[in-house]
Amino acid sequence: METDVLVVGAGPTGLVLALSLARQGAKVRVVDRAERPGTTSRALAVQARTLELYRQLGLTDEIVAEGHHTPAVNLWVRGSRVGRISLAQMGEGLTPYPFLHIFPQDRHERLLEERLEAEGVRVERNTEVMSVDDHGDRIVARLAEAGGAERTTESAWIAGCDGARSIVRHAIGASFQGGTYRQVFYVADAEVAGPTANGELHVDLDEADFLAVFPLDGAGRVRLIGTVRDDRADHPETLCFEDVGQRAIDHMKVQVQKINWFSTYHVHHRVTDRFRRGRAFLLGDAAHIHSPAGGQGMNTGIGDAMNLAWKLAEVIHGRAPERILDSYEPERIGFARRLVQTTDRVFSFATAEGLIADVLRTRLTPIVAPLLTASDRARDYLFRTISQITLNYRGCPLSRGEAGKVRGGDRLPWVPVGESDNFRGLDHIGWQVHVYGKPAVGLPAWCESRKIPLHCFDWTEAYGAAGLAQNALYLLRPDTYVGLADPAGSVAGVDAYCNDLGLILG
Repeated sequence: METDVLVVGAGPTGLVLALSLARQGAKVRVVDRAERPGTTSRALAVQARTLELYRQLGLTDEIVAEGHHTPAVNLWVRGSRVGRISLAQMGEGLTPYPFLHIFPQDRHERLLEERLEAEGVRVERNTEVMSVDDHGDRIVARLAEAGGAERTTESAWIAGCDGARSIVRHAIGASFQGGTYRQVFYVADAEVAGPTANGELHVDLDEADFLAVFPLDGAGRVRLIGTVRDDRADHPETLCFEDVGQRAIDHMKVQVQKINWFSTYHVHHRVTDRFRRGRAFLLGDAAHIHSPAGGQGMNTGIGDAMNLAWKLAEVIHGRAPERILDSYEPERIGFARRLVQTTDRVFSFATAEGLIADVLRTRLTPIVAPLLTASDRARDYLFRTISQITLNYRGCPLSRGEAGKVRGGDRLPWVPVGESDNFRGLDHIGWQVHVYGKPAVGLPAWCESRKIPLHCFDWTEAYGAAGLAQNALYLLRPDTYVGLADPAGSVAGVDAYCNDLGLILG
């Protein structure tokens, strides 16, 4: 076959999948029907869990250095700023990246594509997938290339990262149940002056046109997201920025000096009924699409890619049976469904019309929101949820055991000790073992014989406070989630785990 994995779609999801596969020695090909990379900053937020996972791909430091930390959210009502919620250290003690980070999608994609090209993989643009056939032992795809020429290509697997109108999803007969919100939204990248140009996030809660102002890096550069109301929403494709309502813009004293990009769109909420069929997989917007509330969409697609990449690589290299790929859907589809429900509730509250909705937004929210976020417990819960660090795979096929409060399928708790932390080895793509205390007899030799990194940390109460158990064994999957948590820390336990799943470690 020409390649191990054919990746359809060169957005962040497809690029991350391809980059991770290439780093793990798989042959990968990426096709995209667009003529050129995106030049607009669609998705903005890079959540803490994504930054943690990106350590494996060597992306985190550059994204953190080049992006923008958002220190606070400001709430506006009737032309006045009525509340400010600090985000500066909302995730303190939970992650190395306790902040809301803005890094626009166009720059994000350029960085990913540059790193992919350094691995010898170039995105094939102007190339559209016309059909996909699963022959049981291979995928045969028909491609229409630049200039109109058509040809077929064979791959072991195909990954549909091709968005809401995914040809791969249609090819495997997956549904895309859900709906479309009636509101029409506009998005504009702008250069502005005034009180909202201070590098913080601003949200208008009025019954007037909804508006959120997101900071971008650079003085006065922002992203405006607002609603298009009245009869203007009937033909949104004909609108320009001058056509949208100015009430919220005037209320927030936004002085627009220049519009660099403008577009309108509908917001959808849908989840496919399957993430895999045979040798075809769905990821990102091809599998789930929802409102932009909370900045979850792009990060969830990246999570899909990181979850699937190591499993495909293990199968391709003969270190795991194909049945390990059955774990992709149950690990990702439940989260996607919950995410659509959650963002739907938030979106509905933010855009609801009527007297009761107006009272809740304009009078109650400015009082309650700052009080809630002043509570350590509420602040931690909010950050954990938005940052995706609570996402776990408990109860899924690859998750076994419990040691302390940490169970198989959990994200490894982050624990800083002195000038270091227990994440220092997580830039390694591969299985590894963590022991907090003393390893059991035979474990160091077992790890050495299989060339599996063994990280032993001198026990301190900080590890216990984070939920880790002294002297227990934590076998981390290549995507850094806990596969096995064994309180006995024994070689027999990890051998049984590997034998049961058919894994060949090392």
